[in-house]
Amino acid sequence: MEFSFSNPLWRWEKRRELWTFVSLSEDASDKIAAATERFTHGFGSVRVEATVGGSTWRTSIFPSDATYILPIKKAVREAEGLELDAPVVGKVRLVDVEAPQQ
Repeated sequence: MEFSFSNPLWRWEKRRELWTFVSLSEDASDKIAAATERFTHGFGSVRVEATVGGSTWRTSIFPSDATYILPIKKAVREAEGLELDAPVVGKVRLVDVEAPQQ
């Protein structure tokens, strides 16, 4: 299962010097939560393969309020020229979940 996003890059208030995130949409987050009930890890995290521009990496998304959040590491921010509060366009693919049969 794959989900696209285009949302602003923001810093986590508790560790502003280290952690930046992009929030996924509420609709995507609802679908992810339903599809991953049996596949969550610590803190409710879900393993994903993320792509932003030409950068692809494996990480986890985390539940936060009404959405999942995707951490954007410094190497990706620098490689893709990402800035705080500017839109980040990309996608996440769930690693542990296969697409439903049709």
